[in-house]
Amino acid sequence: MPRMIIGLTGGMGCGKTVAATMFADHGFSVSDSDAIIRDRLLTVPEVVLAIREHFGAGVLTGTGDVDRGSVAERVFSDEAALQWLEDLLHPRLHAIWRAEIEGTPGKSWVVEVPLLFEKGLQNWFDFTVGVASHPAVQLARLERRGIPPQLARQRISKQLPLAQKIELADFVLLNDGSRDFLRAQVAALVDSLPTYPPRIRFNGVSAGRWGG
Repeated sequence: MPRMIIGLTGGMGCGKTVAATMFADHGFSVSDSDAIIRDRLLTVPEVVLAIREHFGAGVLTGTGDVDRGSVAERVFSDEAALQWLEDLLHPRLHAIWRAEIEGTPGKSWVVEVPLLFEKGLQNWFDFTVGVASHPAVQLARLERRGIPPQLARQRISKQLPLAQKIELADFVLLNDGSRDFLRAQVAALVDSLPTYPPRIRFNGVSAGRWGG
């Protein structure tokens, strides 16, 4: 299979991470944006300092780490605060994507990007794949993660409506059923991808970003 860089997106609780692991079973490397922010960016001293200076010491734990729950409460109810945080984190996140992809010539990647369409990043990828679930299924999954329905709805409201993401994505995976059902869809998509030409604008826009 020729090298492919896929942007994987979808609504909260739709199963993006589960789908990404299934792509990994087919030989794709996976870059999880949420995990990178949580584990590699929110632990960087200069990032922690910037967050403390902007939001105050109340968003840090007793050990000086970023309290992600406290930050989330602030930014999801304040559009300006959310924009500030994204301006701080996203350029660093994109630099990590570039380093990962440029450092593995010939390797295919799935990059999990919750805000792929919201941030106009579709031109960075050969193909975009959206993972979709019924809203009731989304909320049930998020509640099982410990996110109260009101907060879940608030966070979901900061993203494009799922129907728009489905319309914008090149391919859609439906994740209301079993894992086997999702796994079969991923397998069928991986098998069919070589028959589709990458998006024309990728060749003009993304080659420089990914190093070829």
